[in-house]
Amino acid sequence: MSVSVRVENLSVSLGGKKILEGVTFSVQAGSLTALIGPNGAGKTTLLRALMKTVPFEGSVSFLRPGGERVEEPSIGYVPQKVNLDRGLPLTVVEFLSLGGGRSLLLGAAKGKERRRELLSRVGAGHLSGKKLGDLSGGELQRVLLARALVDDPDILLLDEPASGIDVAGEELFCEMLESIQKETGKTVLLVSHDLSVVTRHADSVICLDRTVQCQGPPVEIMTRENLLTLFGPHSSLYLHGSEHETCDHDGGGGK
Repeated sequence: MSVSVRVENLSVSLGGKKILEGVTFSVQAGSLTALIGPNGAGKTTLLRALMKTVPFEGSVSFLRPGGERVEEPSIGYVPQKVNLDRGLPLTVVEFLSLGGGRSLLLGAAKGKERRRELLSRVGAGHLSGKKLGDLSGGELQRVLLARALVDDPDILLLDEPASGIDVAGEELFCEMLESIQKETGKTVLLVSHDLSVVTRHADSVICLDRTVQCQGPPVEIMTRENLLTLFGPHSSLYLHGSEHETCDHDGGGGK
């Protein structure tokens, strides 16, 4: 069952520097919400706060439909970068078995079957016996997504999961992610730098630059004015190539 997320007046300071200040937003249960903002905006730090791996002030609540509070939600996480020893003699299916959590309750046979099913779901079934160090960047990201789904999490947090993949590969990854989200009804919070991908696949967008600048449906939020305010002098880097989809009020994107 999916959960909604409610963040109120969240602030994070690290090393004496204020990273996030007064962050307030909500994520609807079963939605795919995109988190966008310039470099240094605090996007990764916000995900870490949701996972409670950094100290913060304010409140973070996870709620079931009907308002029941979930004290310790199961969270699946796909980081932007993973430091893996490419020399490890692990196969993909063995990598998915590392850790524990709910998957251990299934038993060895059912657990192995579930891991293979998840690999097939993310389009990586053919990689189950392949060595982890032999995977391409796109293949590894699919495997990491499968690993994040192993314990059937309440919410998925993805920090630029397609970073380092070409544009076509990122689009395919996000199409697959949206398909999984709709099929499972999971709540997804996705950090992405590709505004055209965000426009096509997100239900809602949160614009972050140390605090929340705006939030809403892509067709309302992804306007030239908002993006210029958010990205400032570097806005051309984000507008280029997706301008016709993100910045036209009459013909703007959306789902």
